[in-house]
Amino acid sequence: MTVGLQLDEAVWGLLHQALQLYRDNPRATGHLRHQLARLEQPLRIAIAGPWRSGKSTVLNAIMGEEVAPVDGPDGAGVFTWYEDGPQPRATAYSISHPPQELTVVKSATGMRADLVGWRAGELRDIVVQWPTRALRQVTLIDTPATNGAGEHGQTPVMDRALREADAVLYLTRDGRDSDLTVLESTREGRVGQAAPVNVILVLSRVDETSGGRIDALLTARQLARRQYRDPRVNALCMNVVACSGLIGLAGRVLSESDFAALAQLSRLSREELEAHLLSADRFLRDELPIPLDVQVRAALLDRLGLSGVRLATTLVRTGCDSRGKLAGELIRRSGLTELRESMNRFFVDRRDTLKVRSALAAVEALLQAEPGPGTGELLSAVEQIIAGAHEFPELRLLAALRNARLEFDAGLTAEALRLVGGDGAGLATRLGVEHDASVQRLWEVASDAQWRWRELAEDPLLRLAQRRAAQVVVRSCEGILAELAEAGREM
Repeated sequence: MTVGLQLDEAVWGLLHQALQLYRDNPRATGHLRHQLARLEQPLRIAIAGPWRSGKSTVLNAIMGEEVAPVDGPDGAGVFTWYEDGPQPRATAYSISHPPQELTVVKSATGMRADLVGWRAGELRDIVVQWPTRALRQVTLIDTPATNGAGEHGQTPVMDRALREADAVLYLTRDGRDSDLTVLESTREGRVGQAAPVNVILVLSRVDETSGGRIDALLTARQLARRQYRDPRVNALCMNVVACSGLIGLAGRVLSESDFAALAQLSRLSREELEAHLLSADRFLRDELPIPLDVQVRAALLDRLGLSGVRLATTLVRTGCDSRGKLAGELIRRSGLTELRESMNRFFVDRRDTLKVRSALAAVEALLQAEPGPGTGELLSAVEQIIAGAHEFPELRLLAALRNARLEFDAGLTAEALRLVGGDGAGLATRLGVEHDASVQRLWEVASDAQWRWRELAEDPLLRLAQRRAAQVVVRSCEGILAELAEAGREM
């Protein structure tokens, strides 16, 4: 099952009811038509976080190319959008000027946009079109820093990110209380409370933890798992992932010359090399027992950082004897693979659900901001849609099962994951049967699964969280049976 037709149709109908209600309000109708158009557009994922949390580096790692940041004078407050396009180009947008195509120069650290003529604070958005497979299904949004949260965690940047994007990667170095306070602002309103399914928390720059030791990434992954088990944290996000954007990006763009330089360094013993890696300054200024230019060393530091050089040379010594092998291992160890898998599983694969959620949140916000005759009825309709939407609890259960939080045995966990769509959305995939199975066969398997999970939902020996999880699986089975019944009527 993808987004059920009932949910899709209900939200589409709600938007048109709101259009009718606000028909004499051009600003409101323009906003609602924009929400209708977004349902047909690629999923929008904002990358947000405090200052120096590594947002642009993670964005580059996801794209596999060094594109961000787009630098310009007074870049504060500018949202930079990265979308698929036939050729590289950038367009500037402001409230007071028509769109202006920018002259862009690709550099080693991103893109330099010619913003001559723009006054301070005037620029609102830069839209970058870039031809890459990574942007075929999503638009990535690089946001300014979220520093300066108010009393309830709201920041202007996060508020806008939640309005403009369907999902958020929130980057933080350690997931401290101030970051959780910002994330709690994502749960405002009926939609936010009922469907907290649009955030992944990313522990970023993890290569810099633990004194830059080569086991820093492993330590960070363990911290991420512990944090997700915290009820306050898992109530706010779908997953917690540790990721070094710097090392992940290095793996994706590693060149043969980079590998050759690292291979040279790896000829030194670990103890001998470690003496030169006590600081960046020492690595650059020391006389090395091998011929390696200072410019080459500086490039390695820019590419990998001290801990990355440490890790890469260790990997070369222990079997990564080619550029391809080393690149793959750097990507895996950086946490980038897990991050991309989480994005695909919780965001891209459920993009229709998330876009519908955005539309619901937008209608709710409009009704509350501009109340009038008829808005109460539409707010009730929003509540009814949320209450009847099984897609949201199904997605929350998928996250809980993936992180082993419910402590079902392996067999039950695998079956529940399959039934709620963790292995694929098709009916046969959910039921674990051959793809050409008859409707009768599908019905029998779905009925059997529904009966077994209903028994679990009523089992007093299970914990409350497990019984509630079983109830979600039962409802998924009921949805499968309803689709099969409809298919049978059409035959």
